[in-house]
Amino acid sequence: MCTNRDINEARMTIDLDRPYRLSDSQVAQFRRDGFIKLKDVFNADELRHYGEEITRLTIALNTQTLPLEQRSTYDRAFLQVMNLWREGELVREFVFGKRLAGLAAALLQVDGVRLYHDQALYKEPGGGITPAHADQYYWPVDSDRCITAWVPLQAVPQEMGPLAFFAGSQDVEFGRDLGISDESEQLITANMEAHGFPVVDAPFELGEVSFHLGWTFHRAGPNRSDRPRAVMTVIYIDRDMRLKAPENHMQQADWDKWCPGAVVGEVIDSPINPVLFEPT
Repeated sequence: MCTNRDINEARMTIDLDRPYRLSDSQVAQFRRDGFIKLKDVFNADELRHYGEEITRLTIALNTQTLPLEQRSTYDRAFLQVMNLWREGELVREFVFGKRLAGLAAALLQVDGVRLYHDQALYKEPGGGITPAHADQYYWPVDSDRCITAWVPLQAVPQEMGPLAFFAGSQDVEFGRDLGISDESEQLITANMEAHGFPVVDAPFELGEVSFHLGWTFHRAGPNRSDRPRAVMTVIYIDRDMRLKAPENHMQQADWDKWCPGAVVGEVIDSPINPVLFEPT
């Protein structure tokens, strides 16, 4: 566990508010493809400093006790723990860092972003596929101005199951009513292939981060390595995002848990959805 002294010493050399400059062509690429992968967003020291604590909390707070072979397809995909930022100061620093949030705002081309929630994803050795899906199926938000930053805490070679994107799929409506399941893997993948959407499933280098829109379809392969694939994600929404009436029970659950007190038709401005970045 990190001590206060460790945290204070690290602050002297780590600055998560340092901006990462995007080119106009990168913003245009994201708008076209619905996702982008960016190299060297974090360095090895930053990932080690925050990653150790993220992993420790994920393992400590995880409630999954069944062996892999007894779990559902969803539960074989990864262990997941949400809103780790509320569990410790070090993770809060990471989630509230302006570098990631600034990238989210620039890619979404909005005047600011607020936190929807964070989510640690820990794919164990032998963990199964993450079936094809679009994240926004789960979110009661009234526009597509929402984005997930997918931050591997180590390099992700092919055998670990890197996140894979169906490039340009963010405007496809078929499959938006499917949660993560065997059915979503079969039907969405078949539809993507039928329409010729290319799959981008390249490994992630150390420090490489991806961003994808809420409606961009994506999946991940199994973890065939002997090491866990540890990933931290942060989900951002437009600063002015409004809550919509839930369209399924998962959106209702998200409203209750991640947007407490928010009102349908009004900006999602709850105590746990703070604004994390506004351009100066």
